[in-house]
Amino acid sequence: MSATARQYRLRFAHLDREIATREGETIYQSARRGGVRIIGACGGRGTCGTCMVRVTEGSVDRGRGRKWLRACQLQAHSDCVIEVAPRSTAPIVRADIADRSAVPELEHAPSVRAYDVAVPEATLAAPHADADRLLRALAPGAVETVDLSAARQLPGLLRRERGALRARVRGRELIGVAPAGSRTLGLAVDLGTTNLAGFLVDLERGALLASLGLENPQSGWGADVISRINHAAHSAETAAELRTAAVDGINALAHDLTRGLHAKPEDIVDIVVSGNPAMQHLLLGLPVRQLGRAPFVAAVREAMGVKARDLELAACAGAYVHLAPGIGGFVGGDHVAALLATEARWSETATSLVMDIGTNTEVSLVHRGELHSASCPSGPALEGGHISCGMRAAEGAIERVAARGRELTVQVIGGGEAVGVCGSGVIDALAALRQAGAINDRGRLLAHHPLVRDDAGRRAARIAPGVELTQDDVRAVQLAKAAIRACTDLLLRHAGIEALAVERFVIAGAFGAYLDVRSGVGIGLFPALPLERFEQVGNAAGAGACRMLASTRARAHASELAARCRSLELSALPDFQKTFMSRIGFDPIDAAGNPS
Repeated sequence: MSATARQYRLRFAHLDREIATREGETIYQSARRGGVRIIGACGGRGTCGTCMVRVTEGSVDRGRGRKWLRACQLQAHSDCVIEVAPRSTAPIVRADIADRSAVPELEHAPSVRAYDVAVPEATLAAPHADADRLLRALAPGAVETVDLSAARQLPGLLRRERGALRARVRGRELIGVAPAGSRTLGLAVDLGTTNLAGFLVDLERGALLASLGLENPQSGWGADVISRINHAAHSAETAAELRTAAVDGINALAHDLTRGLHAKPEDIVDIVVSGNPAMQHLLLGLPVRQLGRAPFVAAVREAMGVKARDLELAACAGAYVHLAPGIGGFVGGDHVAALLATEARWSETATSLVMDIGTNTEVSLVHRGELHSASCPSGPALEGGHISCGMRAAEGAIERVAARGRELTVQVIGGGEAVGVCGSGVIDALAALRQAGAINDRGRLLAHHPLVRDDAGRRAARIAPGVELTQDDVRAVQLAKAAIRACTDLLLRHAGIEALAVERFVIAGAFGAYLDVRSGVGIGLFPALPLERFEQVGNAAGAGACRMLASTRARAHASELAARCRSLELSALPDFQKTFMSRIGFDPIDAAGNPS
């Protein structure tokens, strides 16, 4: 920026925040840089309409003078006071975490062990090095190498604690030292496209202590992985922005989780991260350009172990981060973790499907011991992204919609007035509109229906006062559900079996835990199986990451599962496009409003 470039102040009075904006920078870009959350599903490209703000004071290019304007299309020409739409600021209610019942018991075989030792003082007669005396206090041969950061810590801590230390050992490497009796904690992270989920585990007992979820800070660069890949591919600087955002998110989890237990991030001696290939690549700082283009080749697929400090993660000085192995294409470590966590469920039957629904949906078909996996870019529509009134599962979000004749009833998170609709509400709303006769088999909103308004050809269905689904919203959901259903169809076809042969349909993911399976079947997202065959398991990727954190045997088994899976690239199949197109519409419904 030139020395004469003007800067203005943007004040967000309702947030008690003030940030600077630079000349040539949009309000959306300024907010992202300044840490003010404004929803922007498309990453600020001007294609989604979710980043709505109102300028109450100051001068901007107001477009046509509309009350609410797109922040990504506005530049300030003076100091301004900005109001952000409630959908961006509503406090999150549903975190992308698994409850403790999802991780009932963890196999206890951690990669890091802690030993309390009494280290004798050095003397003139025996002036042995600090590290030598510490190693002698441990079992013979327990440690062969000492991490540099641990060596730097040792002299001061040894004298301050009068020789009473806790040695943290990984394999035969001393990775850290701490006062005797310090906590030995591990952090498992589900690095999701939309949300991050962190799980704090006591590695001495193999027990889950606490969990926490937060929005992925990378969301400011777009709700989907392709938007972020394209941004990161611009330059080393833009890639660094996304890597820093991921690191900041994980460090926030580490800080808040340990503080809640009166511990410190330095007590975290081991970390496991599971995420899709794009998320893990961005965290590691690996190139992603080749990942965003056919044939979607990852830089690495096998599990990796890197020092936490090399990723700038807050943890014990010499702690390692274990990155879960991937399968191929966009089927990554998060799906391997989900398969690991749900194995007891899918291994009981001859034929099962495991589906982890998100902005990128992964599906595995287990048939007679063989595993075939595929992914589809379902986009953020099913989670409320790229939806005109879409929002995260926060207070004010419609989470349930039902049809009563030609009217709709809704359930709002928090019980107050509706300000938007979250993912489970989007699925319900579409199913309810179908049931109420407001949408035809092709997905067209019917202008004559009392729930539908037609404003100069722009049709929208009223879900609740101030909340509606437009025709474009309906199309976005149709594309997402068609991609997921086509993925399921093609996996079944590849194995030569019919959908009715599926004995168990495991639905993973925090979003999958809250959706109504009947609504999913009603819009064709899932095959019309008996409802008792479906099982919703919540954040299985997070549960699997916890298992890998607590047990080296679980890590090895995860790698075995990844090697067993055969990746199916859907776009390379000759009947992919035909199958996808056949699933965009809806099945006819009977008089009761059920698919016929």
